[in-house]
Amino acid sequence: MNEIMESLYQRKSMRAYEDREIPEEMKKLILKAASQAPTAGCQQLYTILDITDQKLKEALSESCDHQPFIAKAPMVLVFCADCKKWYDAYLEAGCEPRKPGVGDLMLAVTDTVIAAQNAVVAAESFGLGSCYIGDIMENCEEQRRLLCLPDYVFPAAMLVLGWPTEQQKQRPKPERCEQKHIVHENTYRDMDGEELREMFAYKCKNRTYEEWCNAFCNRKYNSDFSKEMSRSVEKYLEQFGL
Repeated sequence: MNEIMESLYQRKSMRAYEDREIPEEMKKLILKAASQAPTAGCQQLYTILDITDQKLKEALSESCDHQPFIAKAPMVLVFCADCKKWYDAYLEAGCEPRKPGVGDLMLAVTDTVIAAQNAVVAAESFGLGSCYIGDIMENCEEQRRLLCLPDYVFPAAMLVLGWPTEQQKQRPKPERCEQKHIVHENTYRDMDGEELREMFAYKCKNRTYEEWCNAFCNRKYNSDFSKEMSRSVEKYLEQFGL
């Protein structure tokens, strides 16, 4: 297995960091790697916010589900799906562009998360740990206020990065589903109850499938933060007339 494959297999979320800065040149290389990601029509439909203000980090650590480690991370990046800059560029050229639509937003979000993952891979190559913060999509009004986000700019992903503690490095990576359940050949294949139980058997441990699945559903899918994320995205989509 080559170094890149090894890195992809070994990478896991790191949420505790040493009190140690990331060299500026390394930071620049990570950001440059992000901008080299595949992008629709070479448009780079994203803007990356490099959060260097400590008070803003602390505010984000609160607005993103009260997670103190965000404020302690030496590098915090917010990846915004940006449908605004091309729209503005068209107006500047005297074009008559339509208003950005949901399709544009979905394309921009795709561009954005690919760029974020490039940053993750680059950081991993330097020995840095990283963690995605999905909570940046919650509390839409507050996040947009904190980050001064205009219409047609959406905070799609957030990354915190730093030198992981020894405990974090030694922590086992969570197991993944078997490939036979994840990769379908040619067309989508509905999985019956038996296969669903087989797919998630490794998660159940010493509990029944029903016990594990109900607990997970309540903790994640039916949780207040999950409902808030949906509300925030729906609120954001109002500017698209939806």
